[in-house]
Amino acid sequence: MTAARTPLAPLPAGAPPRAARGRARIEAPSLVHLAADAVRGMILSGQLAPGDRLLEERLTEELGISRPPLREALRLLQQEGLIETRPRRGSVVATLTDQDVYEILTLRSALERLAVELGVPVRAPERLEVCRQALRRMEECAAAEDRGALVRSAYDFHASIVALAGHRRLDDSYAAVQQQVMLCMARNLYTREHEYEDLPTHVARHRHLLETIEGGDPDAVLAELAVHGERSFLKR
Repeated sequence: MTAARTPLAPLPAGAPPRAARGRARIEAPSLVHLAADAVRGMILSGQLAPGDRLLEERLTEELGISRPPLREALRLLQQEGLIETRPRRGSVVATLTDQDVYEILTLRSALERLAVELGVPVRAPERLEVCRQALRRMEECAAAEDRGALVRSAYDFHASIVALAGHRRLDDSYAAVQQQVMLCMARNLYTREHEYEDLPTHVARHRHLLETIEGGDPDAVLAELAVHGERSFLKR
């Protein structure tokens, strides 16, 4: 005789179905993604420089994980273009050539120019507030001397400028090159050999760009963007 099954307690009013609640647990950040984020931060902060080998033994010890999730994390970073796998050398931090920088810069500039042409003067105040919030995060990262977080916040700031246009496909195109843009920003903000610009100056450039956007003259913004990109990528 089959034993009677104990009925499940009723769900509280408004609670999601049990199956849905189970799926929510699966969507929590995995060890692989947490490891990828940690290594990504080391790269963007300059702790791992272009060409550095990613030694599995050292990374597993630093991150407190085993090799399988670390290897999966490195595969994710390889797909993003942040690291490269070379024969007999294993994984190394990606190195950007001058041609790489030129291609990333010109693509980023073209997308941002289109965003300014479509979105300045700004007619949606809430979009401008997103720019201000991103700048405030940059200021906080600079004050804390957190270079990796500053690179990510600087990308968010530029993405918020693109979002001024209210053009979803333009946003998607910019997001598609996110990791390459951030790697380029990291390369130019800081390397082990030379610091091109101190953090307050870096933030001040972005503050001036936002003030120009707030002024509402698209031609002035385009002129400032041209100088902004030239200073951060080409001036050596």
